[in-house]
Amino acid sequence: MEEQTTPADSPASADAAPRELDPFMASAPPRSLPTYSWVEWIRQGLRAATLRSVHILPEGPGAWSMLLIVAVVTVIVSGASRLEVDDPASFDLRSWLFSFAPDAFLIFGVWLVLNWVREKTTHASPVAAWYLLVSIAMLPISLTGVAVGVLESRGYMSQWWSSGSWFGWAVYAALMVWIVITTWRISPAVTRSTGVATSVVLYVFVVLMFSSWQLQTDEWQPVESYSDEEFPSFRLSQEVFESQQALLKDALQTITPSAESERQVYGLVYAPYDQDVFLRESAMVQQLLEERFGARGRVVRLVNNSATAAELSWATTLNLERSLRATAGAMDTERDVLVMYLTSHGGADFKLAAMNWPLEVEELTADQLRAMLDEVGIRYRVIAVSACYSGGWIGPLENEDTLIMTAADKDHTSHGCGSKSELTFFGRALFDEQLRKTLSFEEAFKAAVPVIKQRESEEKKDDGFSNPQIFVGKNIRVILSELADR
Repeated sequence: MEEQTTPADSPASADAAPRELDPFMASAPPRSLPTYSWVEWIRQGLRAATLRSVHILPEGPGAWSMLLIVAVVTVIVSGASRLEVDDPASFDLRSWLFSFAPDAFLIFGVWLVLNWVREKTTHASPVAAWYLLVSIAMLPISLTGVAVGVLESRGYMSQWWSSGSWFGWAVYAALMVWIVITTWRISPAVTRSTGVATSVVLYVFVVLMFSSWQLQTDEWQPVESYSDEEFPSFRLSQEVFESQQALLKDALQTITPSAESERQVYGLVYAPYDQDVFLRESAMVQQLLEERFGARGRVVRLVNNSATAAELSWATTLNLERSLRATAGAMDTERDVLVMYLTSHGGADFKLAAMNWPLEVEELTADQLRAMLDEVGIRYRVIAVSACYSGGWIGPLENEDTLIMTAADKDHTSHGCGSKSELTFFGRALFDEQLRKTLSFEEAFKAAVPVIKQRESEEKKDDGFSNPQIFVGKNIRVILSELADR
């Protein structure tokens, strides 16, 4: 009997050897794309962004049409994100390239998922189709996020957008939900399995969470422009060192000894950052202590400023320690009161910034200051810290013989320490204004806080109210009350 053969192009042959689809590249013979196909890709991607299902997938996508669409979306988002920096900014190419790392994770992961279940894909190039739709759908989501960032950077949302505020987390959660639902609308278009689509969505969610936590980049960076006039440096020479030694020696030797008849106020002003606003503030506080609290001849002022290297002793931790020791030697440590004012920049690590180029100056911590004060035995202390995150200084310094005032709490920045500021908001409101009306530190602080809040609001401080803090020990409260009455 003659053996029958089946033609290669018959249906039986096709069933016997099914064609496998590569999940990334089309295995079917290339066909010409309709001229309107790129329009359909955009329409379907935007349809997913409005949380509607993707119904029809065009053929392709073609390499050039995909490249063009993704490039246009990238340019639009990158250009819009420039508006999030409300200052001169420069484009950081490395950060921009690094921002594509999540895309690489997404493409590779989705390719793996679809490669394992290739018989359930519905498109000749499922990964390419999926990525193109997601890129298009992310455009309105990204622009919404940029719009929120623009409003926040210009202070229009400062009353809601602050550290720990529920509003910021709510906006972030809403954008994440939008992305997840959009991805869910797209994924079934390239796979006929609900389980596979769910796996893709979960993978996308994990990548987004990880990238927002570890891969956050800002392609537009503020341009920091400092002139030599703003941050000049002094010429380091033997004469400067010798004059500094003489300046500190003279300042400490001329501290007026305590009188035996009544309680005295002594002062120590510490401004370790070479910036004119801190120089001016230190001078204002010294004048206030001398005129309002009778501390003339009892105030030591340590300042790092290139213009005063031949006039004022440097603000270093060693000079601070020496000054406290000399002050303690002149005062009655069990009766007199020491008022300390520290003004500089501060970090979230609660260190007081120090700069005196070309010298290297150690930053000061609250623990160091507490150890110095305890060592010299000064009992009654009033300490004011004008710096960002200065609320973190209260815990290490507090006791029943101490009053502490800070320009901010431990989670917020203070304001008014820019190179063009006359005084910091804290120093101006509390010392230069309210303490000229009252000799009570508590009353002055209470009156200064709403003034600071109003000024920060007017300046559109964008990271929330600085929230100045005060701690008053029960023993120092009695002592200061007596001084104010006198």
